[in-house]
Amino acid sequence: MDDRGGSFVAVRRISQQDLNRGHSTSSAEVVAGSAAWLGKGLSCVCVQSREGDARPSFDLTPVQEECLQRLQNRIEVVYDSSSPEHQEALRALWDAAFPGEELCGLVSEQWKAMGWQGKDPSTDFRGGGFISLENLLYFGRNFPRSFQDLLLKQDGDRAMWEYPFAVAGVNITFMLIQMLDLEAVKPQTMLGATFLKFLAENESAFDLLYCITFKLMDHQWLTMRASYMDFNAVMKATRRQLETELLQEGMKRLEDLPSYNLLKRY
Repeated sequence: MDDRGGSFVAVRRISQQDLNRGHSTSSAEVVAGSAAWLGKGLSCVCVQSREGDARPSFDLTPVQEECLQRLQNRIEVVYDSSSPEHQEALRALWDAAFPGEELCGLVSEQWKAMGWQGKDPSTDFRGGGFISLENLLYFGRNFPRSFQDLLLKQDGDRAMWEYPFAVAGVNITFMLIQMLDLEAVKPQTMLGATFLKFLAENESAFDLLYCITFKLMDHQWLTMRASYMDFNAVMKATRRQLETELLQEGMKRLEDLPSYNLLKRY
């Protein structure tokens, strides 16, 4: 995605017939085009507030303040392609996505098979920062079956032109940060305050909620029989469903959310 916000990538599924005609073993190919449904184009979906939304301020316990500060510190970290730690995390993501397949380099055409927009994934992290890479890596390590199902588009009746897995993941990180108002000193919505209760009980709550949201987004995608031009509509539907579940009474932990049941570890 360039700074003008006028490009995107879509992913075309490769059928078994295509494989038999000589395509590589990758399940998808990346195609460039022009529309505003990813990256900067998605921000208009994530940050829109509803008319009449109250903006109260919720007091935090000392534990919640500490947990929020640690999460905000993560959010502020920009992806640095020269950082050994960040390079290692990127290699680990490749290993989680394609175990046993050698990566030629951190800048390589191979990355397109994961749904990055070009051969250098670092250019796609601008919207989500290093935490978006950490989210993807957490997903791959903790729910490898669901991670692979979404990466390879293995579940359901898929569209010919699919959302690119990796870039969609960065957008989900960005959406959650905006939806939960995580850059504010104190939460200004009941949704944000509710999430901080989960965070105080589980420091990995943001990463876990990311996994739930990604799987829910794919579920909505299939339910709506969406194609790539429907991505914004799918994200809106995902956000609405997630808000509803988070605010349900009796939710003491994220594992209680109905959409958590969509996740598969193995």
